Amino acid sequence: MSDNKSTAVKRSDKAESILSQINRDTKLGELRKIAKEIKKDHELAMELWASGEFMPRLLAILIMDKNQLTQEVLDELDQDMQSHTLEERNNMMDWLMANHLTKDKKRIALLESWMDSPSALQRRAFWYYQARLRWTGKTPPDNTEDLVSKIEANIAEEEPEVQWAMNFTAGWIGVYEEKYRERCSQIGEKTGLYKDEFVSRGCTPNYLPEFIKMEVSKRS
Repeated sequence: MSDNKSTAVKRSDKAESILSQINRDTKLGELRKIAKEIKKDHELAMELWASGEFMPRLLAILIMDKNQLTQEVLDELDQDMQSHTLEERNNMMDWLMANHLTKDKKRIALLESWMDSPSALQRRAFWYYQARLRWTGKTPPDNTEDLVSKIEANIAEEEPEVQWAMNFTAGWIGVYEEKYRERCSQIGEKTGLYKDEFVSRGCTPNYLPEFIKMEVSKRS
């Protein structure tokens, strides 16, 4: 599924027609509308994915069959994403997670196995999922102690995209689980991550002591 192979893929008329309608200026809402009309079509998704272009790949994600997303296939998709910018890679993995990887027990089990994946994108997805469980108000899983210990040990050395997701997880643990609040704030104090980041008025900063304080006060 690498880009070298993808250029040789013979595309169907349907794929060619869809690709002719999509460019860099296509709105995400338009992609979702196209996907709604197509519904699920994994073969077409792979043709669109093989274009190597960002917007067609987002559309491809929307129409993939989640049952085809084995670890091997996800590793190949991950490898293909490496040709994109960091922001695009993160976007694609976030869409995969939101649209497929959180939808059934098999895919969730894959997500939950990625804490120590060799892929930074997969590690980021693991941590983002853990944060998401908490920020959506679900009962926190019983793995909080392990997560906090792992964040304390590894966050300073992690890749930036993973660092952000670990920080995000620590923030929501600090908000929802009072017994870990002080430890999570101290992670921010110790690392200094995002301390000097500019934040627009009304937005919550990523710096953990401030993030936790602000989000807790909103809920008091």
